[in-house]
Amino acid sequence: MSDLTELTLAEARDAVAAKKISARELTEAFVKAVEEARPLNAFITETPDIALKMADESDKRIASGTARPLEGMPLGIKDLYCTKGTKTTAGSRILENYVPQYESTVSQNLWDNGAVMLGKLNLDEFAMGSSNETSAFGNCISPWRAEGSDAQLVPGGSSGGSSCAVSARLCLGATATDTGGSIRTPAAVTGTVGIKPTYGRCSRYGIVAFASSLDQAGPIAHTVRDAAILMKAMASVDPKDSTSVDVPVPDYEASLEGGVKGLRVGIPKEYRLEGTDPAITAIWDKGVEWLKAQGAEIVEVSLPHTKYALPTYYIIAPAEASSNLARYDGVRFGHRADAPKDLIDLYERSRAEGFGAEVRRRILIGTYVLSAGYYDAYYLRAQKIRSLIARDFTEAYKKCDVILTPATPAPAFGIGEKVADPVTMYLYDVFTVTVNLAGLPALVVPAGLSEKGLPLGLQLIGKAFDEATLFRAGRALEVAAEFNAKPAKWWRA
Repeated sequence: MSDLTELTLAEARDAVAAKKISARELTEAFVKAVEEARPLNAFITETPDIALKMADESDKRIASGTARPLEGMPLGIKDLYCTKGTKTTAGSRILENYVPQYESTVSQNLWDNGAVMLGKLNLDEFAMGSSNETSAFGNCISPWRAEGSDAQLVPGGSSGGSSCAVSARLCLGATATDTGGSIRTPAAVTGTVGIKPTYGRCSRYGIVAFASSLDQAGPIAHTVRDAAILMKAMASVDPKDSTSVDVPVPDYEASLEGGVKGLRVGIPKEYRLEGTDPAITAIWDKGVEWLKAQGAEIVEVSLPHTKYALPTYYIIAPAEASSNLARYDGVRFGHRADAPKDLIDLYERSRAEGFGAEVRRRILIGTYVLSAGYYDAYYLRAQKIRSLIARDFTEAYKKCDVILTPATPAPAFGIGEKVADPVTMYLYDVFTVTVNLAGLPALVVPAGLSEKGLPLGLQLIGKAFDEATLFRAGRALEVAAEFNAKPAKWWRA
């Protein structure tokens, strides 16, 4: 094997298990790839010493016949997951030097399955963004470039470091989080696979909170099979998170090749939005044809409250963020302003110095909609509309098993192109936020390239806790799409 970083997670797992390569050889290849790719700014913290130590432990287990499912597999961890003894910044200056004394449940699940940590991945500050441009540690750059252009593109957000690292072959897979599309948007614009599972499928314990009723952990990976393998390892019920649900976690990989014959696929008529890139609409139509050709039944469904999803999301999410981020006051932990005049000055300057512009904007919006006199007019009304959006899906699933939609309204855009207009940036989440509001699972699969050679993704939305059907339908799309494009490794030049 000439370049071990070109393996998928499933291929690497099988090669290590068969002792064709060692976990240390595999990990050394990725450590080198991470060092060479620093121009992409995908990692905030690299942990090569930890990775090699974990790889050596994996080789000992393999030699003793006690290997675990992900033994020796090098992964990247979004820097929103607390990792014991390793800095966790949430992409913010206010947590610049924070070293957790405990491990998040999801990352602990991965280590218990034998995975290896390569480092902590870049993200939008506190996961607030769709382009990874709000990180206090500089924006992450997509490994993809449009044909004939050297312009830097966004890797999507907020899990931009995760999508970049997977797409650029800097790790076999990565953890991510999704509050309004932060797994699916980055996956769609970087030619990777991402799944946001059902709310409650993964524990949120140890993940820095943005909007607690919307946040959910999930993986970004090279293939549907890799995503299924990672999802199985990450999911669990957790007594430390009262919102995690005690339901069995299926062996998703085992049912991948079940096909879609007889599966009812819903096409929501409200998702044909004005302003959507024609290439996105064309790939959506092609996705319908692919599934129909494999025996799926295509039915039209209606999600009539979709048009209210974005304003609803941008009331609920900032409201919860303003509450969650109140803890960063310079007293308990995080950045502390120098020489404060009094307690109020300490609060004000610590927060003003520690938070970036987008986080401050959302705190202000959230505080406003929760304030006396406006709570009923904004927050309470948004919660009512959220119930209607969830009910739309319940009605739709009386006619279908999964729903097929675009993932983004356009391919990746240039760094700095939308940052001055937050409303335009928010519109990029138009196809993803409904899923978070309804608490449903959704999978994004790469389906083709734009005229300029940039990845386009399709989204499958499933019933609650039916990720297995999503993976099966996603695998059918993957086979039909035959997406094998990769970015040129220009950063090595």
